[in-house]
Amino acid sequence: MVSRESKIQRLERELHRIRTSPSLRLGSIVTDAMRRPWLAPFLVLTLPWNMLMIGLEMLGKKSPPAAFERVTQDPTLSERNCVVIFPTNGVGFGHFTRMLALAKHMKNEDPTLEIIFFTTMPTLHLLKPYGIPAHYISGSPYFDEMSTIEWNGLLEEELAICFEAHRPKQFIFDGAFPYRGMLRAIKARPHLDSIWMRRGTFRRGKSIPVDSISHFDLIIHPEDSIAMQSSEVEHKVPSITCPPITLIEPSEQMSRSQARRRLELPQDAIVVYVQIGAGEINDINSEVRLTVDALTKRENVHVVLGESMLGERFDIDLPRVHLLRDYPNSLYYNAFDCSIQAGGYNSFHEVRRYGLPTLFYPNLFTGMDDQLARCMAAVDEGWGQVLEDRDEKTISTAIDELLSRSGKSEPLDVESGAITLAQQLVKR
Repeated sequence: MVSRESKIQRLERELHRIRTSPSLRLGSIVTDAMRRPWLAPFLVLTLPWNMLMIGLEMLGKKSPPAAFERVTQDPTLSERNCVVIFPTNGVGFGHFTRMLALAKHMKNEDPTLEIIFFTTMPTLHLLKPYGIPAHYISGSPYFDEMSTIEWNGLLEEELAICFEAHRPKQFIFDGAFPYRGMLRAIKARPHLDSIWMRRGTFRRGKSIPVDSISHFDLIIHPEDSIAMQSSEVEHKVPSITCPPITLIEPSEQMSRSQARRRLELPQDAIVVYVQIGAGEINDINSEVRLTVDALTKRENVHVVLGESMLGERFDIDLPRVHLLRDYPNSLYYNAFDCSIQAGGYNSFHEVRRYGLPTLFYPNLFTGMDDQLARCMAAVDEGWGQVLEDRDEKTISTAIDELLSRSGKSEPLDVESGAITLAQQLVKR
């Protein structure tokens, strides 16, 4: 049963959203001019000016007035030994994987700790083996005719209900861009230890809302294989770094024979894992098809093609090509002799930790994410190679080199950043 206090808080949140809506604020200016006619001539100045200011607020370039951020909270509600974790859903599993790895190790540090996921990620079934319950909200693009402002109102309400139900002592967000509804919900709980994990620093010129950082008590920046940019905007929130976070520990991986039986692979074959996402597999001129064809031309080479659980299923029927649609695919890494990967952050650090000989196809047009520099670090460490210009001939030559090195690397002595980070956060 919903308590009287909870009903009051929900009504206050709704009133808060109405009062801070652009339509009411602009309408108030016109109404004031009607009540005080001497203000009417100034509407040609005041109305465009306020429209500009509200537009800058919506773009995150200007902070809303302090009066529009006040939301009440019942101070009598005690906190529980509970953490709410909010990973957003990007193009892949990066945010979700980091948070799941952290949650797993936080539970190891304190078995009495309750972990609750609140997420826009649709793959909630992946939390079941870890015993983690979840609240789900679809991202705004999934709703028909719902504006960003309306969706943020829905997000604020859902997250506030989550906080009221579980009374967490800590909130951890993993995402590149903080939602306004989320910021309002955490600001309404001033005693909540709010943490933002964000890969990369807050560089000048980025479209991060100007007041968003101040809503948090701690910023965590996972490190990369390359040095972070130092041109971070000034803020007063404490920041720490941690090594790259990976989900699966070596002891959790399947053995070579077990993984190969599970994937129906010959025990004596050379097996190459491919996950590059560059083009359609049925397009014979795409990078992924050129790669698969070059591999299967080699005798006794089998290809395991990684499918994302967020994407469409491949429709292929090629000899010695197997599909892997699971999570996390690193469970099967012992089955592979080598791999061919894109240069994304998470896949790079997974294969790096396990020392899997890898040929990288870095994306050279990713803006702030310097995949080429990241992949060149694997070359320096002796377990990777990089192919920048890719066509049928260069891919074939690079694969010859990769196969000559297959199975010859050793795991690197690298520990997941989730282990030490979990120890720090549980003690806060």
